[in-house]
Amino acid sequence: MATKFLSLACIRNESSSSSSGRGGLSPRPHYPSMPKYPKGVADQQTRQLGSETKSLFSVVGMTCSACAGSVEKAIKRLPGIREAVVDVLNNRVQVLFYPDFVNEETIRETIEDVGFEASLIQDESNERSTQVCRIRINGMTCTSCSSTVESALQAIQGVQKAQVALATEEAEVYYDPKVIGHNQLLTAIEDSGFEAILISTGEDMSKIDLQVDGVRTDNSMRIIEESLEALPGVEAIDLYPELNKISLSYKPDMTGPRTFINVIETTGVSRRFKAKIFPDGGGGKGTHRKEEIKQYYRSFLWSLVFTVPVFLTSMVFMYIPGPKHGLETKVVNMLTVGEILRWVLSTPVQFIIGWRFYSGSYKALRHGSANMDVLIALGTNAAYFYSVYSVLRAATSPHFKGTDFFETSAMLISFILLGKYLEVLAKGKTSDAIAKLMDLTPETATLLTLDEEGNVVNEEEIDGRLIQKNDVIKVIPGAKVASDGFVIWGQSHVNESMITGESRPVAKRKGDTVIGGTMNENGVLHIRATRVGSESALSQIVRLVESAQMAKAPVQKFADRISKFFVPLVIVLSFSTWLAWFLAGKFHGYPESWIPKSMDSFQLALQFGISVMVIACPCALGLATPTAVMVGTGVGASQGVLIKGGQALESAHKVNCIVFDKTGTLTVGKPVVVKTRLQQNMVLGYFYELVAATKVYFVKSSRTDSVKPAILPPLSHHY
Repeated sequence: MATKFLSLACIRNESSSSSSGRGGLSPRPHYPSMPKYPKGVADQQTRQLGSETKSLFSVVGMTCSACAGSVEKAIKRLPGIREAVVDVLNNRVQVLFYPDFVNEETIRETIEDVGFEASLIQDESNERSTQVCRIRINGMTCTSCSSTVESALQAIQGVQKAQVALATEEAEVYYDPKVIGHNQLLTAIEDSGFEAILISTGEDMSKIDLQVDGVRTDNSMRIIEESLEALPGVEAIDLYPELNKISLSYKPDMTGPRTFINVIETTGVSRRFKAKIFPDGGGGKGTHRKEEIKQYYRSFLWSLVFTVPVFLTSMVFMYIPGPKHGLETKVVNMLTVGEILRWVLSTPVQFIIGWRFYSGSYKALRHGSANMDVLIALGTNAAYFYSVYSVLRAATSPHFKGTDFFETSAMLISFILLGKYLEVLAKGKTSDAIAKLMDLTPETATLLTLDEEGNVVNEEEIDGRLIQKNDVIKVIPGAKVASDGFVIWGQSHVNESMITGESRPVAKRKGDTVIGGTMNENGVLHIRATRVGSESALSQIVRLVESAQMAKAPVQKFADRISKFFVPLVIVLSFSTWLAWFLAGKFHGYPESWIPKSMDSFQLALQFGISVMVIACPCALGLATPTAVMVGTGVGASQGVLIKGGQALESAHKVNCIVFDKTGTLTVGKPVVVKTRLQQNMVLGYFYELVAATKVYFVKSSRTDSVKPAILPPLSHHY
């Protein structure tokens, strides 16, 4: 079932009005019918035209892909338009046109007639002085970490704005490319003690990872690299020989992944190399998340191996006569077997399994900040090293009888690792909804090869990710449109409800635009791909959802401000708690019966101090709001509702009335049988068999002639 998309700020009846204004479809055009020139320009005139003109317009008011589609469709109806590309995120429209047939003012007025405010950008270089760079950051554990990275980025000259989201583990940086490059941003993050991986630079570039089989030596990789570097449009190449992986950054207007694969497979005399898209996106965000989940899971299990025996020897076996006698057997002076066992078992937990907390503390303190790792390291070290002191003193004194807290440090680290495991598990699930959006595009596509006159000379089934700009794709009835583009031959009806929310199929003919992921209903279409990869409508929807997840809600900003002072305050309170209880015990401020027999006043005060320190970790403070925003925006997107940020979610509880302007946003548009009533005696199962055999269909709309099965789909529920 196609997913419906509805922008909260954009509900338009554009689909229904356009379909009604167009009327019926024209007779099927004679094949081949390939547009080699813009609408309104004769073929002979086109050959005499000079170069095209490119203009950039700023468009205010676009909020979703439906808006972009209406603007693009209006512009392409004008004579002399070669290409029109709409960027919803940056509120821009780039138009390639023939100035002899249309001018910039006409294009601007056309955009305003659609209902948006438009203005011509005179100097594109000035407008593009700001780029948006997205970076994945590994190693952040709490809001203190994200605040440290954010401060480091904002301190760099040329950075206009920096947002770091702990829940998504990403940074969005607005910067001036004339002053600073993205490599300097990565260096600044790594200097802060975190791993930085570039996701996108904001430039008109795409990135792809290819797996190359048949590579036996480093020289083979160098030959492949030199062959790829010779291609126009290739910007950067990164080699990973141990994985047989090649990462390429390229300009999609000039080249594409199919060209890369062809070059690799034709390189060398023996032509033994084979290339394909690297599985699982080449170690992207999802792969990193899975690895992180496995890492925490392994750490937690290993910590249990050591912590459970420590817990049993200190809390359980001490109350069972047999094991108690064995554990209290003295080895040296007052040193017992149980203390030695707990010391030996808790040490790997403290220094090997818990090493990540030492590392995180060092990185934080090196940059003058204190995070959750600092609290954990301080609390567990206080318990562990006091226990070591107690053990050593018991071994050297014939009268000292102290109490160790080895189980406290080991159990704290185990519980915290369990919490981190559940946390990364929750983070992974919240991004599933976004991943499902990209799954709406078909996995394969039928690529057509045309001769100079537009006749089809070959058909080939390819991976949907290998589609390049200007490819001609065949879409059969019942199949999904593989890429954004425009129809060059054929006529059909396309269900665009996943974008517009309107269930009524839209008539498509030569020259009309189509959106990747929408469903072709009842005719064969040949489309020319215009926007692929990150430029497609679905990719822009995903980017909108991801940008919404990056934006901080007002309550989250407040929590971040508090977290800056939270850790130092907790340390002060913890020390104050220990000091107050210690002094109270020293001067008999409370009854001696409060002190357990195995402790003295110092040890009791130490327990209270450690408790304050370790239970006040700011994890929940920093993760509660961003995790809620991630869940809200992700689930909303899967249900067809685009939520633009945490501020909208935070204000949503004030809404007491929602007005919808069309039924397509609320209904599926596919009638199903919900109740059956027989007027004579007949077995219900036999009746359903008769209905299924007759294959009853109904005509949904006389205007669109869209034929759909009405009764067959629900019959499967009765067998």
